[in-house]
Amino acid sequence: MPSHSGRMSLREPDPAPRPARSAATTGTPRKWRSLTWLRGRTPAVQPVSVPMSGKAEPSTESVTAAAAPTRAGGTHLVEIIDGPSRPTATAVLAKDDPAASSLELVQPVPRLPFLAAVPASWRPKRAWLNLVPSPRSTPFTFGYLVLLLGTSLLLRFGSSKLTGKLLAVSSTDAHNMARHPLTALLTSAFWIADGGWLPYAVIFAIAVAPFERRFGGLRTALVFFSGHVLATIATELPVMALIHTDVLPHSAGRWLDIGVSYGFLTTAGVLVALLRGRARLAGIVALELFVIGVYVTDDPASLASVVTVLGHACAAHFGLLVWGPRLRSVPRIAR
Repeated sequence: MPSHSGRMSLREPDPAPRPARSAATTGTPRKWRSLTWLRGRTPAVQPVSVPMSGKAEPSTESVTAAAAPTRAGGTHLVEIIDGPSRPTATAVLAKDDPAASSLELVQPVPRLPFLAAVPASWRPKRAWLNLVPSPRSTPFTFGYLVLLLGTSLLLRFGSSKLTGKLLAVSSTDAHNMARHPLTALLTSAFWIADGGWLPYAVIFAIAVAPFERRFGGLRTALVFFSGHVLATIATELPVMALIHTDVLPHSAGRWLDIGVSYGFLTTAGVLVALLRGRARLAGIVALELFVIGVYVTDDPASLASVVTVLGHACAAHFGLLVWGPRLRSVPRIAR
């Protein structure tokens, strides 16, 4: 055929095909030769002794001769691998060889994962595992719970003098809001008043983790802290005004006001707003009953409980009526 230069080029004949190499002569297969350095030493090739029914074991030469593969009916046997210290050999027998029927193949024992050794009744259901916050699926929720666990342990085992100073600085009372509002707003959401971390972990798994799985960690932090800041300002500004007009005593400006309830009630309100039909009505009823239940079980007669329930209602409805309609059209993040 003419080449690109216009000259005639003669095609050289194809080289003769190389004869197939026998696995019995090569010993270890080619795919295992590059991995022999992982075993610490080069495995030696040993002949395979094939037990024969009713006959004595043949010699090495007879097994090697019988193991010669044929292009028509060669059958490769599995490699005998009992451990890293045992050598590896390969035997190839023809299909019509009588010795093939008496072979006892040794299969390597597969390594089962850890959960395979645990009974099926003891294994946790995957649906329940998905609800548990994890650093991979819900990094904001998981990290926030770890931080709350640390502050709860500090309140429980730390000195009362140190914890008293920390809480006094972090409280969003009227005194701190008038002097250092940013520090009080930021640090007050990192403490739990009663020190009960486990109930809050369950609440975060129900009200915050599903929100983060749908909208991501950055949007979850924005909604969480915006509800915390708005509800705090909406409840503390009237208290500051009443103290300034001498309607409330000045001691009311030192009330301890810490907690994370405003934040997770905001995310819970958004989740309720995302529901449809009767599920949304049931979610609204459950959210209102939760706010009322916290107020009734606290101390309904005290002014601090009134301020707290107003903050809870403000945070829940801020997520339900403001953030909910805005996030309803936002698509779910890709996982």
